[in-house]
Amino acid sequence: MRVLVACEESQEVCKAFRERGHEAYSCDIQECSGGHPEWHLRVDALELLKMRWDLIIAHPPCTYMSAAGACRMYPQKGVMDQDRFRKAMEAKEFFMAFYNADCQRIAIENPRPLNCVELPKESQHIQPYEYGEPWSKLTYLWLKGLPPLMPTEIVADYKPYVSCGTSRNKGNKDKSGFSRRGGAQKARSKTFPGIARAMAEQWG
Repeated sequence: MRVLVACEESQEVCKAFRERGHEAYSCDIQECSGGHPEWHLRVDALELLKMRWDLIIAHPPCTYMSAAGACRMYPQKGVMDQDRFRKAMEAKEFFMAFYNADCQRIAIENPRPLNCVELPKESQHIQPYEYGEPWSKLTYLWLKGLPPLMPTEIVADYKPYVSCGTSRNKGNKDKSGFSRRGGAQKARSKTFPGIARAMAEQWG
């Protein structure tokens, strides 16, 4: 099966599918950090949607669409930051390119979006602790032609992976121990190995 994992520099999902014998490729405008540049396509992911894929799994940027950024979208009560909203609409357009791609099997992963962005209704919610990881980090999935991802190993003792991300704690460490500056955003956006394995086992 030919699998495109869009907006993934960590290669966690790509490697999970490769381990099961699939022709999987990660794609990002950044260099990959997963150790397999031969499986990484460093191009605009939208260009790859012109090709035929058996499965597309996408992790589009969520910075301007995420509900965690509500305090930045509305810096004053009831007053929207119009520049940030414009960027959120651009992010939505990118998201929808994957949602409407010409492919029978599509999965898109993102955190809970802001209501004002008006994304399509999600298919399911998942948590890392349902897939053998000792963390909670609510994740939404939008699925087309795929069954819901089923839990594989529920961990009872878990901790929050990230804090709420408000401007008041900017520059501080969140509950996972990551600084909120520098490369922390990239670290927090990586797919958990347990979830990547479940995707490959259940959708591959």
